[in-house]
Amino acid sequence: QVQLQESGPGLVKPSQTLSLTCTVSGGSITTSYFYWTWIRQPPGKGLEWMGGIGYDGSTYYSPSLKSHISISRDTSKNQFSLQLTSVTPEDTAVYYCGTGGSWGQGTQVTVSS
Repeated sequence: QVQLQESGPGLVKPSQTLSLTCTVSGGSITTSYFYWTWIRQPPGKGLEWMGGIGYDGSTYYSPSLKSHISISRDTSKNQFSLQLTSVTPEDTAVYYCGTGGSWGQGTQVTVSS
């Protein structure tokens, strides 16, 4: 069974870059037809799909975030990562990584000076 774990700083200052990593165990991120996704949930709001990376390294992003989101992977570490540039307090959320029906526990990121 695939397990995922998010990691990264819990506090980021406005205008800086938010960087999170998802470590995958129990399966390879290069397994055919698997897609690895980032979502987030701001306080008091619903889940927002951000984007992801495919087994072949292809990336796909939410149109609303496309100007400042980047998702990459490190196959040697079986990890994929999220970068969100020029963050604002509105980017404060719990961030989750996942694939199919498997999701990490989530990590709280607060954007504040």
